[in-house]
Order: sequence, then structure tokens, then C-alpha cells
Amino acid sequence: MRRRAPIAFLLAASCSASPPGGAGDESWGELSGTSGDQVDVSTDASTGDASPTSTSLTSASPTSTTGSAASDGPQTTGDGGTTDTSGAEQTTGSSGDSTSDGGVPLPPDCPRVKVTVMPGNTLNVRPTPSTAGEPVGALVPGAIADVLSLVHGEVIGDEDLWFEIAKDDISGFVLATYVECTTEEAPQLEPPAAYWLPLECGKQAKISQGNFGNYSHQGKAAYAFDFAIPLNTPMVAMADGIVLHTYAETMPGDACYDGGGEECFPYANLVILLHGDGSTTLYKHLNAVNVVDGEFVPRGDIVGLSGSTGYSTGPHAHTMRMENCGATNCQSVALAFADVAGDGVPDTGQTVTSMNCP
Repeated sequence: MRRRAPIAFLLAASCSASPPGGAGDESWGELSGTSGDQVDVSTDASTGDASPTSTSLTSASPTSTTGSAASDGPQTTGDGGTTDTSGAEQTTGSSGDSTSDGGVPLPPDCPRVKVTVMPGNTLNVRPTPSTAGEPVGALVPGAIADVLSLVHGEVIGDEDLWFEIAKDDISGFVLATYVECTTEEAPQLEPPAAYWLPLECGKQAKISQGNFGNYSHQGKAAYAFDFAIPLNTPMVAMADGIVLHTYAETMPGDACYDGGGEECFPYANLVILLHGDGSTTLYKHLNAVNVVDGEFVPRGDIVGLSGSTGYSTGPHAHTMRMENCGATNCQSVALAFADVAGDGVPDTGQTVTSMNCP
């Protein structure tokens, strides 16, 4: 089972080219943009019952959005091709030959399904095999859920089959278009054997500010590292983790997109991963966020692209390992990289080469 993300979380102040000081403590809610239930918007059939939102796998209802509306594909009523789901034909159990009243049998080797929506989207889980009811939850890309049954329901595009699924405390129906049968088990979050540089395999970068840097790496940010890298450099997970929190609201043209003063502190785009040892890692000042809350991210997978958003004086990436303290500005903790020679702790001015090559 995946670990439940905490309800509240603390974000750390930073920079290397991140100016000193900070805007004080902010709650997760203040930093996560719009919140509340998703709103369904009819869109092209290619999006299906998938919603671009930021939500926890274990949440019973979708949470904060990140600038995109949820969508369920084209919706029809009356004689427009929508199946009456009040008496949906159903097949139950895990056997490939189990059917009921002419229903479609479950596919062979289909004890579970894996969500196949594109990164940055989530898949709505509905109380019935229809878009009529509000979602009871959402699943992130790659999530694996147990299959309970297969039913005929509302037609979206050319598809009328819906899987009844259960995942942690979420149960309901998902459109068959956006999942695939699997015998895989849900990934386990184990304590990492090591942490690796947050750069793609073979990438070189200079440390513009290391631990206890005179500019801004003091106090809670004492163990931070800043990497001098060009805009839009891929940032990757230092270890396997689950996305605890993302902020991706600062967009091109916004006042704090190209950096700014202390007033921009809350507006740095970022990703926070929870790891199996209970600590977290922070990836900050991003131009783009490539993951969603609750998503399992293997070591070396891209979490976002570097930038200069928020309280920053120029393009760089700010990273650090933190306590999971449940409030803003968590204390950083010592971090040694497996792919840095010596003690694993690079100094200011040192050039490093990533061997984060899983």
C-alpha cells in the first residue's frame, strides 16, 4: 500500500541565487492555489474521464487544482448514446469467465488495472459508471487499483465499459479507456539505500551555493544545494518517492516567473517528494512541474524543469532534504550524494556529474 500523504505540509525557504530571508511561515493551503472539488468540463474525446488536477492517491475526494479544469470527454443525454446505468450489466470476480446476464467477461489476467492517463492528469473515480455524479476521488498516472467488476455504462467516445475498482479508501468506477489490465502489485515505498544528484544521467553542473552558504543557506536551509543550470533543465528524483505536494501556478508573464524579491517567496513552483525513510526532498524554482500529488516517482524520473520562479535572483535549481514536519519551512537535514566523490557533499564552486542512472 502507498503511504498516506499528511494533511498539512511545510515548504522550506531557499535559494542560491535565492535571496536570504523569507516571507515567514505559510501553510500548505496558502501555497497550493485553488482548492475544492473538481468541476467537469466537456472537452475533446481524447481526454476522456481524466482530469488535470493535483490530488492525493489516498484522498476520498479530489483536492487542489493547478490551473486546469477537470474533464470527462463529450457528454450526451437522452438519445445521444448514453447508456442507462441504473441497471448496468455487470461481471464480477477475478475469473476471466465470470459474467452476468450477457455482460462482458473480465479480461484474463486482470486482477488489477493501471491508470494510463498522461503525466499531469488524474483519472476521476465515479460513484456510478457515468459522469452524472461528482467524482468520489481520483487516481494519478501509474496508480494500480484492484478490479471488482466490469460493467456497461455511459458511452464516452466509443467506450461504454467501466471498471469497478478499489484503491486504498477510494472505490467506484473508472472508464476502461484510461486503464489497462495488469498483474503488477502497487509499488512499495522502501527506505532509499542512497540519494543521488537531482540531474539526469551524465549531466554536469556547478554548485553555486552549498551547505551553510553565506548568501541564504543558513538556519532551516543550512543543508541546501543550489545548482547553476540553464532554464528548463530536467530535474529528477533523488530517490524513489511519492509526491506530497506540488505548486505550479506561476506562469510565463506572471510577476514572479523570472524571479523577484521577498514578495515572490510564496510563488516558486516546486515539488516535494516523500521517501521511505520518512524524510522529504524539495525541488524548487521550477518552470514546469511534471508530476501530480500522490504519484509514485522512481529514482531518476523527471519531476520538473528548472527555472527562476519565486524569490530568486536568476536561473538555478534549489534542492534539499528536509524533515517531514507538517508545517512550512521544515528543517533541512544532512544529505550526501552517492555519485559525489569523497564524503558525498559537494562544496560551493564544485562541478559535479550525475550518475543518477537507474
